[in-house]
Amino acid sequence: MAAVTKPAGSAPHAVYVWEAPVRLWHWVMMFAMFVLFATGFLIGVPPPTVGGEAYNTFWFGYIRFAHFAAGYIFAVFLVLRVYWAFVGNKYAREIFLVPFSLFTAKFWKGLFSDIFFYLYMKKEPGSYEGHNPLAAVAMFFMYLLGSVWMILSGFALYGEGAGMGSWQHSWFTSWLQPLVGDSQQLHTYHRLGMWYLLIFSMVHMYMVVRQDVFTKETIISTMINGWRVQKP
Repeated sequence: MAAVTKPAGSAPHAVYVWEAPVRLWHWVMMFAMFVLFATGFLIGVPPPTVGGEAYNTFWFGYIRFAHFAAGYIFAVFLVLRVYWAFVGNKYAREIFLVPFSLFTAKFWKGLFSDIFFYLYMKKEPGSYEGHNPLAAVAMFFMYLLGSVWMILSGFALYGEGAGMGSWQHSWFTSWLQPLVGDSQQLHTYHRLGMWYLLIFSMVHMYMVVRQDVFTKETIISTMINGWRVQKP
């Protein structure tokens, strides 16, 4: 999380931060999360039943299919993101290295500086090429860990329907369900995980919009073209 600098008298400084695979991962995961939020909420609070032939009123089946398909995409792309952390540039590894940064005074100083900025208690935050400390903490503890939990619990719930002979049941349901208590507890914690990620998403959108508008570095456009540019 190196600082962005602009040499005196030079053109705006630009750093290639987010490589194409990271940007693709970001937008695919955003779309998958949107589908998962919408369908997950409806699975927990199902729409009312209607009369007629089942093949004409298969709405809940479509909702479940969309949820499962988005869940598989979400899981596969998270695994690919872990892979890219090893083969990509240094910024691709930032969110995975947060636990090591917690032991440095510089990280905590930057973290509180960012908190004061987002609470409108400070005019300017720190200047960073990749994630600032607060964004990195949110990405690790809320997004990354929250996503891992949702994948584990999601496959465990899927394994209940797939049956004891399925790989989903063997790999996930067989140990995770007893660990949390029972099926109802697993459903409850999975749904709480949905709200946890939804809160993260709202905070994330606020942070990127505020920082893009009130600071000297591009934020939103960086996740489109990959370049962090210091505004003149």
